[in-house]
Amino acid sequence: MLTLPLWPPKTVAVLTTVGPDGPHAIPVSSPVRAGDRSILISLHRSRRSLGRIEDLPRVALLVTADGVAFTARGTARIVAHGMAGAPDFAAVEIIVGDVDDHLTGVSVRIGLDDRIDTLLQLVAIRRRCRAAARPEEA
Repeated sequence: MLTLPLWPPKTVAVLTTVGPDGPHAIPVSSPVRAGDRSILISLHRSRRSLGRIEDLPRVALLVTADGVAFTARGTARIVAHGMAGAPDFAAVEIIVGDVDDHLTGVSVRIGLDDRIDTLLQLVAIRRRCRAAARPEEA
């Protein structure tokens, strides 16, 4: 059975919704684990994400914190258009259908410095190639 991992309070996550023009990702603060397959988030009522959720409720929530990194994919629904003590915010429940664990079987710290160095070297090479292609700008 699918069970959501635990994460620290006040974690910032990234909510992705889908609209006619493609995916939209926004930061959301303090998602709350409401059960083994349920997450609650709050969104300001001015957010266009609410309209996208109403039109197409499939969402993904990326949660990264100390010792945890996963994407919860599922269906969202607006459970309250105003919240007690925060009437400008809507409460949204995500019923999770699948969880992608980004840490299981992967040690992200092993070789991290080498990977960063390689990426920085690639950036430097790309810049030199662009500069060589436009010598009049040098």
